[in-house]
Amino acid sequence: MAQRLVLRRLLSLTPRTLSPQGPLAPHGRAFSTSAGCRNTFNVQDGSDFQDRVVNNPKPVVVDFHAQWCGPCKILGPRLEKMVAKQEGKVLMAKVDIDDHTDLAIEYEVSAVPTVLAMKNGDVVDKFVGIKDEDQLEAFLKKLIGA
Repeated sequence: MAQRLVLRRLLSLTPRTLSPQGPLAPHGRAFSTSAGCRNTFNVQDGSDFQDRVVNNPKPVVVDFHAQWCGPCKILGPRLEKMVAKQEGKVLMAKVDIDDHTDLAIEYEVSAVPTVLAMKNGDVVDKFVGIKDEDQLEAFLKKLIGA
């Protein structure tokens, strides 16, 4: 209880005590994202999935994962790296099955990680489990038709 009270007081004082030249002030640096970050996004809800995945003219790799899934933590970064290598020819959507159970059910995801390859709103390929970089590269090249 005492810790909560101290925290509340600290938070209520913070906006008044921070000066514009404080540690949170901008330093004149511009923020930019790498191409890898622009090609990968987290799905926010069903309509976001519809807009950014199903209706996307580009091929999209959909990574169904969960925070508690060990293999997902290995596959996710590996897949992001491989998507970034494709230089914008393919996008990657990340779907947390605990947050978006409805999408997991709709796309018949029964285990994680499950990765779907989607083109023009249709699932054209899929795999479950971990793949090495060579297998991921072949999966992506097949999707983009290279």
